[in-house]
Amino acid sequence: MNPLLLSAFLRRLGYTFTDETLRDTALTHRSASSRHNERLEFLGDALLGHVITSQIYQRFPDASEGELSRMRASLVKEKTLAELATELQLGDVLHLGSGELKSGGFRRESILADALEALIGAIYLDGGFPVCEQVVLRLFADRLEQLPDAGTDKDAKTQLQEALQGARLPLPLYELLGTYGDAHAQTFHVRCTLHDGSQSEGRGSSRRRAEQQAASVLLKQMQRA
Repeated sequence: MNPLLLSAFLRRLGYTFTDETLRDTALTHRSASSRHNERLEFLGDALLGHVITSQIYQRFPDASEGELSRMRASLVKEKTLAELATELQLGDVLHLGSGELKSGGFRRESILADALEALIGAIYLDGGFPVCEQVVLRLFADRLEQLPDAGTDKDAKTQLQEALQGARLPLPLYELLGTYGDAHAQTFHVRCTLHDGSQSEGRGSSRRRAEQQAASVLLKQMQRA
């Protein structure tokens, strides 16, 4: 494992392991060794579900059970976990067998998602639950902020797109204007432009959050018109 890549990854993750064996096991796929991350993945899956469930329960006191379930599912599903893992560049530090390596396993959503859950399990064993919870909430902060209000399952980008489609208008164009700051604390600057030249800009700790912010401004303008 490349020490420089590992060091950079741990900075992005925001956690340094006391027990490096736990860390290495979490980053090892079953194709590479008999000492792999599947047991840690099992543990991390449960911990992630608990932390996210508790968080959305507190954040949305008026949401029904069904709404809470849909919100939780949107956060802990494989695609979301793989997106987070990609943002962390987790694939750069995975230990894969030669077959998985050749077939691009370091980019496969299932492998990335499982490894992220394994890391959550490893952090819990290494540092305890409060520390593990802090790491999870930091990793999911943007996505928790972007959850739709109770009663709607659609975020600002989705609502804007559907409003334009309903009016038979072209979809918005999102443009990345710049990225600022260190790798572990970046700010993304995005512009959203509509067919008529209307524009708004958004900033956030991820491109996704910046786009949501920009879309929200234009959506409110359309709703007021």
